[in-house]
Amino acid sequence: MPATPVLDSVIHHEESGSGSPIVFLHGNPGSSYGWRNVLPHVGAGRLLAPDLIGMGRSGKPDVPYAFADHARYLGAWFDALGLDDVVLVGHDWGGALAFDFAARHPGRVRGLAFFETIVKPMAWEDLSPQAAERSRKIRTPGVGEEMVLEQNLFVRQAFTGGVRTPVADLEPYLAPFPTPESRRPILAWARQLPLGGDPAGLVTRIEAYDAWLAASEDVPKLLLTFEGSPTLLIGEAMAKWCADNIAALDVVACGEAGHHAQEDRPKEIATEISAWADRHGLR
Repeated sequence: MPATPVLDSVIHHEESGSGSPIVFLHGNPGSSYGWRNVLPHVGAGRLLAPDLIGMGRSGKPDVPYAFADHARYLGAWFDALGLDDVVLVGHDWGGALAFDFAARHPGRVRGLAFFETIVKPMAWEDLSPQAAERSRKIRTPGVGEEMVLEQNLFVRQAFTGGVRTPVADLEPYLAPFPTPESRRPILAWARQLPLGGDPAGLVTRIEAYDAWLAASEDVPKLLLTFEGSPTLLIGEAMAKWCADNIAALDVVACGEAGHHAQEDRPKEIATEISAWADRHGLR
Protein backbone atom coordinates (compact mmCIF):
# COMPACT_ATOMS: atom_id res chain seq x y z
CA MET A 1 0.00 0.00 0.00
CA PRO A 2 1.72 3.22 -1.16
CA ALA A 3 1.87 6.16 1.26
CA THR A 4 1.79 9.67 -0.17
CA PRO A 5 2.80 12.77 1.82
CA VAL A 6 -0.18 15.13 1.72
CA LEU A 7 -0.20 18.57 3.37
CA ASP A 8 0.83 17.91 6.99
CA SER A 9 0.02 14.19 6.94
CA VAL A 10 -0.01 11.10 4.72
CA ILE A 11 -2.63 9.27 2.67
CA HIS A 12 -2.33 5.55 1.98
CA HIS A 13 -3.95 3.87 -0.98
CA GLU A 14 -4.31 0.50 -2.67
CA GLU A 15 -3.35 0.37 -6.34
CA SER A 16 -3.41 -2.19 -9.14
CA GLY A 17 -3.46 -2.29 -12.91
CA SER A 18 -2.47 0.33 -15.44
CA GLY A 19 -4.02 2.71 -17.92
CA SER A 20 -6.83 5.17 -17.28
CA PRO A 21 -7.20 5.95 -13.57
CA ILE A 22 -10.36 4.84 -11.76
CA VAL A 23 -10.50 6.08 -8.17
CA PHE A 24 -12.69 4.34 -5.58
CA LEU A 25 -13.71 6.49 -2.62
CA HIS A 26 -15.05 4.91 0.55
CA GLY A 27 -17.30 6.36 3.22
CA ASN A 28 -17.84 6.27 6.97
CA PRO A 29 -16.61 4.28 8.89
CA GLY A 30 -14.76 2.39 6.18
CA SER A 31 -11.47 2.40 4.33
CA SER A 32 -10.01 1.09 1.10
CA TYR A 33 -10.51 -2.37 2.65
CA GLY A 34 -14.19 -2.09 1.72
CA TRP A 35 -13.29 -2.36 -1.98
CA ARG A 36 -11.24 -5.57 -1.56
CA ASN A 37 -13.87 -7.79 -3.20
CA VAL A 38 -14.83 -5.24 -5.86
CA LEU A 39 -11.48 -4.26 -7.41
CA PRO A 40 -10.42 -7.74 -8.59
CA HIS A 41 -13.53 -7.93 -10.81
CA VAL A 42 -13.39 -4.47 -12.40
CA GLY A 43 -10.86 -5.41 -15.06
CA ALA A 44 -8.82 -2.89 -17.06
CA GLY A 45 -7.60 0.42 -15.71
CA ARG A 46 -5.33 1.84 -13.07
CA LEU A 47 -7.44 1.17 -9.99
CA LEU A 48 -6.75 3.33 -6.92
CA ALA A 49 -8.54 3.20 -3.56
CA PRO A 50 -7.32 5.72 -0.98
CA ASP A 51 -8.01 5.76 2.74
CA LEU A 52 -9.60 9.13 3.49
CA ILE A 53 -7.66 11.28 5.93
CA GLY A 54 -8.12 10.08 9.51
CA MET A 55 -9.30 6.66 8.33
CA GLY A 56 -7.76 3.34 7.37
CA ARG A 57 -3.97 3.57 7.38
CA SER A 58 -3.89 7.26 6.52
CA GLY A 59 -2.68 9.82 9.03
CA LYS A 60 -4.82 11.44 11.70
CA PRO A 61 -3.89 15.13 11.73
CA ASP A 62 -5.37 17.49 14.32
CA VAL A 63 -8.23 18.85 12.21
CA PRO A 64 -12.02 18.96 12.74
CA TYR A 65 -12.63 16.35 10.00
CA ALA A 66 -15.29 18.51 8.40
CA PHE A 67 -16.26 17.81 4.80
CA ALA A 68 -14.01 20.67 3.69
CA ASP A 69 -11.03 19.07 5.48
CA HIS A 70 -11.57 15.76 3.70
CA ALA A 71 -11.96 17.54 0.36
CA ARG A 72 -8.76 19.51 0.93
CA TYR A 73 -6.63 16.47 1.78
CA LEU A 74 -8.18 14.38 -0.99
CA GLY A 75 -7.57 17.14 -3.53
CA ALA A 76 -3.94 17.36 -2.42
CA TRP A 77 -3.63 13.58 -2.89
CA PHE A 78 -5.00 13.86 -6.44
CA ASP A 79 -2.45 16.60 -7.12
CA ALA A 80 0.44 14.66 -5.57
CA LEU A 81 -0.27 11.65 -7.78
CA GLY A 82 -0.96 13.79 -10.85
CA LEU A 83 -4.40 12.26 -11.31
CA ASP A 84 -6.27 13.85 -14.20
CA ASP A 85 -8.85 12.55 -16.64
CA VAL A 86 -10.17 10.21 -13.95
CA VAL A 87 -13.26 8.11 -13.42
CA LEU A 88 -14.57 8.40 -9.86
CA VAL A 89 -16.50 5.72 -7.99
CA GLY A 90 -18.01 6.81 -4.69
CA HIS A 91 -19.91 5.21 -1.83
CA ASP A 92 -21.41 7.04 1.15
CA TRP A 93 -19.31 10.16 1.90
CA GLY A 94 -16.93 9.03 -0.83
CA GLY A 95 -19.68 9.72 -3.34
CA ALA A 96 -20.25 13.20 -1.94
CA LEU A 97 -16.52 13.90 -2.14
CA ALA A 98 -16.50 12.63 -5.73
CA PHE A 99 -19.38 14.96 -6.66
CA ASP A 100 -17.67 17.88 -4.94
CA PHE A 101 -14.32 17.23 -6.64
CA ALA A 102 -15.98 16.92 -10.05
CA ALA A 103 -17.98 20.12 -9.58
CA ARG A 104 -14.85 22.08 -8.61
CA HIS A 105 -12.52 20.39 -11.16
CA PRO A 106 -14.80 19.48 -14.07
CA GLY A 107 -11.93 19.19 -16.54
CA ARG A 108 -10.31 16.41 -14.52
CA VAL A 109 -13.26 13.97 -14.36
CA ARG A 110 -14.32 11.75 -17.28
CA GLY A 111 -17.05 9.77 -15.56
CA LEU A 112 -18.68 9.23 -12.18
CA ALA A 113 -20.28 6.12 -10.68
CA PHE A 114 -21.96 6.14 -7.29
CA PHE A 115 -24.22 4.29 -4.90
CA GLU A 116 -25.60 4.74 -1.40
CA THR A 117 -24.33 8.30 -1.12
CA ILE A 118 -25.48 11.84 -0.31
CA VAL A 119 -26.94 13.15 -3.55
CA LYS A 120 -28.84 16.11 -2.10
CA PRO A 121 -29.65 17.88 1.17
CA MET A 122 -32.03 15.70 3.14
CA ALA A 123 -35.05 16.12 5.38
CA TRP A 124 -35.33 14.12 8.57
CA GLU A 125 -38.34 12.42 6.96
CA ASP A 126 -36.06 10.97 4.28
CA LEU A 127 -34.57 8.65 6.90
CA SER A 128 -36.18 5.53 8.29
CA PRO A 129 -37.44 6.00 11.88
CA GLN A 130 -34.56 3.84 13.07
CA ALA A 131 -31.93 5.87 11.22
CA ALA A 132 -33.47 9.18 12.31
CA GLU A 133 -33.39 8.17 15.96
CA ARG A 134 -29.77 7.10 15.69
CA SER A 135 -28.82 10.36 13.99
CA ARG A 136 -30.51 12.39 16.74
CA LYS A 137 -28.58 10.49 19.40
CA ILE A 138 -25.28 10.90 17.57
CA ARG A 139 -25.84 14.66 17.27
CA THR A 140 -26.65 15.01 20.97
CA PRO A 141 -23.61 16.28 22.93
CA GLY A 142 -22.32 13.60 25.26
CA VAL A 143 -24.59 10.90 23.87
CA GLY A 144 -22.82 10.80 20.51
CA GLU A 145 -19.41 10.71 22.19
CA GLU A 146 -20.49 7.78 24.35
CA MET A 147 -21.89 5.82 21.40
CA VAL A 148 -19.15 6.47 18.84
CA LEU A 149 -15.98 7.27 20.79
CA GLU A 150 -16.37 5.20 23.94
CA GLN A 151 -18.50 2.21 22.93
CA ASN A 152 -17.32 2.13 19.31
CA LEU A 153 -20.84 1.20 18.24
CA PHE A 154 -20.74 2.96 14.87
CA VAL A 155 -18.16 0.63 13.34
CA ARG A 156 -19.66 -2.52 14.80
CA GLN A 157 -23.21 -1.67 13.80
CA ALA A 158 -22.21 -0.58 10.29
CA PHE A 159 -20.88 -3.98 9.31
CA THR A 160 -23.37 -6.10 11.23
CA GLY A 161 -26.62 -4.12 10.79
CA GLY A 162 -25.78 -2.08 7.69
CA VAL A 163 -25.33 -5.20 5.56
CA ARG A 164 -27.57 -8.11 4.58
CA THR A 165 -25.00 -10.61 5.84
CA PRO A 166 -22.95 -9.54 8.88
CA VAL A 167 -19.22 -9.29 8.24
CA ALA A 168 -17.60 -12.28 9.94
CA ASP A 169 -14.24 -10.65 10.68
CA LEU A 170 -14.60 -7.06 11.89
CA GLU A 171 -10.96 -6.66 12.86
CA PRO A 172 -9.80 -4.96 9.62
CA TYR A 173 -12.54 -2.36 10.08
CA LEU A 174 -11.87 -1.95 13.81
CA ALA A 175 -8.07 -1.80 13.58
CA PRO A 176 -7.76 1.85 12.43
CA PHE A 177 -9.79 3.01 15.45
CA PRO A 178 -8.30 1.43 18.61
CA THR A 179 -8.94 4.39 20.97
CA PRO A 180 -11.68 6.96 21.57
CA GLU A 181 -9.41 9.72 20.22
CA SER A 182 -8.76 7.76 17.02
CA ARG A 183 -12.52 7.59 16.40
CA ARG A 184 -13.01 11.36 16.15
CA PRO A 185 -13.22 11.24 12.33
CA ILE A 186 -16.11 8.74 12.56
CA LEU A 187 -18.11 10.96 14.89
CA ALA A 188 -17.40 14.06 12.80
CA TRP A 189 -18.65 12.35 9.65
CA ALA A 190 -21.75 10.98 11.40
CA ARG A 191 -22.71 14.44 12.67
CA GLN A 192 -22.43 16.00 9.21
CA LEU A 193 -25.27 14.16 7.52
CA PRO A 194 -27.09 17.11 5.86
CA LEU A 195 -30.44 16.96 7.64
CA GLY A 196 -32.96 19.76 7.94
CA GLY A 197 -30.57 22.38 6.54
CA ASP A 198 -27.74 21.59 8.98
CA PRO A 199 -24.79 21.93 8.67
CA ALA A 200 -25.53 25.00 6.57
CA GLY A 201 -22.09 25.34 4.99
CA LEU A 202 -22.16 21.75 3.77
CA VAL A 203 -25.71 22.14 2.44
CA THR A 204 -24.47 25.05 0.32
CA ARG A 205 -21.63 22.90 -0.97
CA ILE A 206 -24.03 20.06 -1.82
CA GLU A 207 -26.31 22.45 -3.66
CA ALA A 208 -23.30 23.53 -5.72
CA TYR A 209 -22.46 19.99 -6.77
CA ASP A 210 -26.13 19.27 -7.46
CA ALA A 211 -26.05 22.14 -9.96
CA TRP A 212 -23.03 20.54 -11.64
CA LEU A 213 -24.69 17.11 -11.66
CA ALA A 214 -27.71 18.61 -13.41
CA ALA A 215 -25.70 20.48 -16.04
CA SER A 216 -22.81 18.14 -16.91
CA GLU A 217 -24.28 16.45 -19.97
CA ASP A 218 -20.81 15.53 -21.23
CA VAL A 219 -19.86 13.43 -18.17
CA PRO A 220 -21.36 9.91 -18.08
CA LYS A 221 -22.74 8.92 -14.70
CA LEU A 222 -23.88 5.64 -13.17
CA LEU A 223 -26.18 5.07 -10.21
CA LEU A 224 -26.27 1.57 -8.74
CA THR A 225 -29.41 0.89 -6.72
CA PHE A 226 -30.27 -1.79 -4.19
CA GLU A 227 -33.31 -2.98 -2.31
CA GLY A 228 -34.39 -4.98 0.70
CA SER A 229 -32.82 -3.09 3.61
CA PRO A 230 -34.05 -0.27 5.91
CA THR A 231 -30.47 1.06 6.03
CA LEU A 232 -30.46 2.18 2.39
CA LEU A 233 -29.85 5.88 1.68
CA ILE A 234 -31.02 5.70 -1.94
CA GLY A 235 -34.41 4.04 -2.07
CA GLU A 236 -37.01 4.25 -4.81
CA ALA A 237 -37.90 7.92 -4.20
CA MET A 238 -34.28 9.10 -4.06
CA ALA A 239 -33.40 7.07 -7.17
CA LYS A 240 -36.26 8.80 -9.01
CA TRP A 241 -34.92 12.19 -7.89
CA CYS A 242 -31.53 11.24 -9.33
CA ALA A 243 -33.07 10.16 -12.63
CA ASP A 244 -34.98 13.45 -12.85
CA ASN A 245 -32.14 15.75 -11.77
CA ILE A 246 -28.80 14.27 -12.84
CA ALA A 247 -27.64 14.61 -16.44
CA ALA A 248 -26.25 11.72 -18.51
CA LEU A 249 -27.26 9.17 -15.86
CA ASP A 250 -27.58 5.42 -16.24
CA VAL A 251 -29.44 3.65 -13.43
CA VAL A 252 -28.85 -0.06 -12.80
CA ALA A 253 -30.48 -2.23 -10.13
CA CYS A 254 -28.03 -4.61 -8.44
CA GLY A 255 -30.25 -6.70 -6.16
CA GLU A 256 -30.62 -6.87 -2.40
CA ALA A 257 -28.04 -5.22 -0.17
CA GLY A 258 -27.57 -3.08 2.90
CA HIS A 259 -26.05 0.38 2.93
CA HIS A 260 -22.51 -1.06 2.84
CA ALA A 261 -23.33 -2.79 -0.41
CA GLN A 262 -19.70 -3.64 -1.28
CA GLU A 263 -19.96 -6.35 1.37
CA ASP A 264 -23.18 -7.79 -0.04
CA ARG A 265 -22.84 -7.34 -3.82
CA PRO A 266 -19.17 -6.83 -4.71
CA LYS A 267 -19.22 -8.75 -8.00
CA GLU A 268 -22.42 -7.08 -9.19
CA ILE A 269 -20.98 -3.64 -8.38
CA ALA A 270 -17.75 -4.42 -10.23
CA THR A 271 -19.52 -5.95 -13.23
CA GLU A 272 -21.87 -2.99 -13.72
CA ILE A 273 -19.11 -0.40 -13.29
CA SER A 274 -16.97 -2.29 -15.80
CA ALA A 275 -19.79 -2.58 -18.34
CA TRP A 276 -20.69 1.12 -17.93
CA ALA A 277 -17.07 2.22 -18.33
CA ASP A 278 -16.71 0.17 -21.51
CA ARG A 279 -20.06 1.36 -22.87
CA HIS A 280 -18.98 4.98 -22.58
CA GLY A 281 -15.35 4.50 -23.64
CA LEU A 282 -13.98 5.52 -20.24
CA ARG A 283 -10.95 3.23 -20.30
